[in-house]
Amino acid sequence: MITAEGYLYFVDLALDGMAAVLTGLGDDLANRRPELPGGNSPYAIVTHCLGVVSFWGGQVVAGRAVPRDRAAEFTATGPVDELVARLHAVRGQLAADVAAAVPADPCHGEAPPKYRDTPICESQGMALQHIYEELAQHRGHLELTRDLLLAGRG
Repeated sequence: MITAEGYLYFVDLALDGMAAVLTGLGDDLANRRPELPGGNSPYAIVTHCLGVVSFWGGQVVAGRAVPRDRAAEFTATGPVDELVARLHAVRGQLAADVAAAVPADPCHGEAPPKYRDTPICESQGMALQHIYEELAQHRGHLELTRDLLLAGRG
């Protein structure tokens, strides 16, 4: 079974990679959408990931009420340095939530309806695994988006 420290090691790899992509792109490119149907800007992708971490770690695992406007995550824009600072704050809160979690215990809060009858909601550990699943998936999306934006610039 993975330890809290081991879990956070992998979460940090994903989040640190996201912060590096944002910083490397700068404000202009980080807020651009690639020229493809349904493409999201790097800023929006990372904003969505922070929404995932906050909601699933805070509400589902820890039981805090975490208001979330998921649709707004995909239209978010702003300065990279502010988003990177938020990323570090969200990561700090996740560390506290992971430290307090009992992986085999039921979740403290309610998940969205489409997840309620899935293994993701069977335990706090499974909900935490879902967070990492989303971070890993979207880190790949972010890196592909970066590559498209840089290729289109040059």
